[in-house]
Amino acid sequence: MQPDLKQLDLVVHDMDASIAFYRSAGVEIPESAIWRTPSGIHHVDITLPGGMVLHFDSPALAKVYNRGWREWSGPGTRTVITFSVPSRDDVDRIYTQLTGLGHTSSQPPFDPFWGARYAIVEDPDGNPVGFMSPSDPARRSAPPNL
Repeated sequence: MQPDLKQLDLVVHDMDASIAFYRSAGVEIPESAIWRTPSGIHHVDITLPGGMVLHFDSPALAKVYNRGWREWSGPGTRTVITFSVPSRDDVDRIYTQLTGLGHTSSQPPFDPFWGARYAIVEDPDGNPVGFMSPSDPARRSAPPNL
């Protein structure tokens, strides 16, 4: 049996800021996906068009389902969360929109060797979020000599 990645859980410090960021990036987050309690929002449950499930959890909820949960000491992670977008222009549009709202750029839009258009913007918790167009074989080049 081979495991199949179906869900990504992001533990976020500011639910409202995270919801606003991902909505600005074009992710549909209906109000029905948001779990509100008297103490605030603790969970968001989104199924993306490709079937992947994306959750936002509060640190308080993370401590409930993960006994080993530890607060992080700095912003972000070493994981890049990448969304597919329909076109090269969409990469540029989303990047411009998010950085125009004050979000930090990690990588301005560029054309990497695999032939796609690609950019990375940090979400409110410092997580790198990539946006990538389909790969165009005519734009492919040799990978860098690392």
